[in-house]
Amino acid sequence: MFQPIDQAKTGIKLKKMLKAAGYDVRDIQEYLHLSCPQSIYRWFKGKILPSVEHLCALSKLLNVHMEDLLVLQGQYMEDSIVKTMEIVRAGRLISYIKRFSEAS
Repeated sequence: MFQPIDQAKTGIKLKKMLKAAGYDVRDIQEYLHLSCPQSIYRWFKGKILPSVEHLCALSKLLNVHMEDLLVLQGQYMEDSIVKTMEIVRAGRLISYIKRFSEAS
């Protein structure tokens, strides 16, 4: 049996992750080539989930697996956010090191 996705907690997690990574709604709108930011706000409020394509793009942007962007019903969200943010920070550090070594 599968666990359904908790839309409200997933929206909160996406918002926190993107903010912690330094992205605002306009950045995400441009990155995903969305005509308006409404769908992003609806994700954050837990009204809808991002499409699979958008989840894939966000996972690449944050350098995490797609499932790390989601919170399952009954899952404790804070543990999930802390774990994922550690991954995001490590990915940003790796990107910085790569850029620094390429510039040298």
